[in-house]
Amino acid sequence: MVYAQAAQSGWTAAQTAIVIVAVIAILGGIISASVTYTLNQRAARRERQAKAFAEALNAVEDYAEMPYRVRRRRDAPEARYDLTDEVSKIQSRLAYHQALLQIEAPEVAASYATLVRATKIQAGGQMRQAWQQPVLTTDADMNLQVRYPRDQIDAARGTCIATMRAALRRHRTRHAPTLPTANSDQPEIPPPTAGDDQR
Repeated sequence: MVYAQAAQSGWTAAQTAIVIVAVIAILGGIISASVTYTLNQRAARRERQAKAFAEALNAVEDYAEMPYRVRRRRDAPEARYDLTDEVSKIQSRLAYHQALLQIEAPEVAASYATLVRATKIQAGGQMRQAWQQPVLTTDADMNLQVRYPRDQIDAARGTCIATMRAALRRHRTRHAPTLPTANSDQPEIPPPTAGDDQR
């Protein structure tokens, strides 16, 4: 009876099919746009977190580098001021990144705090020793011939990077080895020959 009424009013099965196809196309477009938006948001969040993690690690490396900068300081009050000002700025950046990670990636915040603590203990002690050393006066003296050890920093850094990888959910890199920094302790590398700059 309904079909008869539809046929009498001029509505055909072909028109019904066209409406159904149009509705399916609209729903498909909405679903596709929604999925694309969700995936793009996820990728943007992952990229933002990766950048935040890299900047947080960079602040740690800047602090770990300070003993060398102190050791190679110029013999001038301005140089001492500049170095202490730089340390203060790095301390501020470390605090900023700790707070940011507590907000953005709380699962990473604890391991980053451990890394910061290890860096302040090991590199901070080295900095104190470097301030007590005499000022270098020749170009040859700038080649320190020694490296400050950073085994505690490297161990905490490896743990922190593993936690960061897990937070980013990168399954293809989750089990990749943590690469050392240029200043990491690397006992497997043969010692440099005489005349090589060890640091």
